[in-house]
Amino acid sequence: MKKITALFSLLLLCSCFNAERNCQDYRTGTYEFESFINGELVTSRFIRNDSIEIEKFQGKTDTSSVRWINECEYILRNTNPAGMAEEKPIHIKILTTTKDGYTFEYGQVGSSKKAKGKVNKVSN
Repeated sequence: MKKITALFSLLLLCSCFNAERNCQDYRTGTYEFESFINGELVTSRFIRNDSIEIEKFQGKTDTSSVRWINECEYILRNTNPAGMAEEKPIHIKILTTTKDGYTFEYGQVGSSKKAKGKVNKVSN
């Protein structure tokens, strides 16, 4: 009986935990995103204001429009796509925030395939 009570208490405590999501803090600023491409760690830097995001990656600059769906979700659409793959908009959902950045889930609009990432805020 004590084990059941302890397990129930643990489940109750875990279900009360809410991840911090202060998404409004991340509508604008300069950010860095690290990812592995072909086994190599690469860094992308982007600047976002409320409606435009400019990304610099491996000497190339891309500009995307930003359309906020709600406080923590937005759609990125490349303004000058170089091909069919870049024409598809990306849905981004901020999952948790910290004082230094946020974790997010992303994928092409209409696709069930999602990936997760973490962004660090460099400056306001």
